[in-house]
Amino acid sequence: MIRTPALSRRTLALGLAAAPFAGLLSASPAAAALSSADQALVDRAVAYLEGLSQAKGTFVQTDPRGVTTQGEIYLKRPGKARFAYAAPSGLLVVSDGALVSVANSKLKTFESYPLGATPLSLFLAKQIRLDRGVQVTRVNRLADGFSITARDGKKEAEGQITLSFSDSPTKLVGWTISDAQGQATRVRLTRLDKVASLDDDLFVLKDPRNLRPGQGRM
Repeated sequence: MIRTPALSRRTLALGLAAAPFAGLLSASPAAAALSSADQALVDRAVAYLEGLSQAKGTFVQTDPRGVTTQGEIYLKRPGKARFAYAAPSGLLVVSDGALVSVANSKLKTFESYPLGATPLSLFLAKQIRLDRGVQVTRVNRLADGFSITARDGKKEAEGQITLSFSDSPTKLVGWTISDAQGQATRVRLTRLDKVASLDDDLFVLKDPRNLRPGQGRM
């Protein structure tokens, strides 16, 4: 399933979590100002995301080759997330608030990126700003919700992120990441529920290659 470490970074680490933000941004011209109706949807999405302090759920991911994987997601804003892929993937992605770490037990690899350099920071920030740094290029109304497409307003590389939401109630239902090559990774949230409390240990991921037996946790 995973051919190279580079492919695992770009297409299997939730798109959001592992690919540097610069590789996911569009070189399109500056977007026109949003209409009042579109801005209202953006404001609704921001209010929902900022209210999503702690949550857990499940997801299904489809990579550019059509290969699907699934797993469990844990969010603890600001800054913390855990994406635990089900076997036989061997992939675990954890944000501890500063770094996003990607461990692959099958390939025996471990890589880390600054959270701020990944698009995962878009909805893990303490204050979500879709009007500063991030440029909203499109708002689409769907039959049962809406989607918001955005890019980093300061970068020139190609690519974008689209967040999808349901209506009544407003809820994040998935996202799509397009990289510099136009390859799309889609994540569909099959469940995402707010919870009262999550163990901080879920958001600790140490490089297993530097640990002695019995140390640390994955």
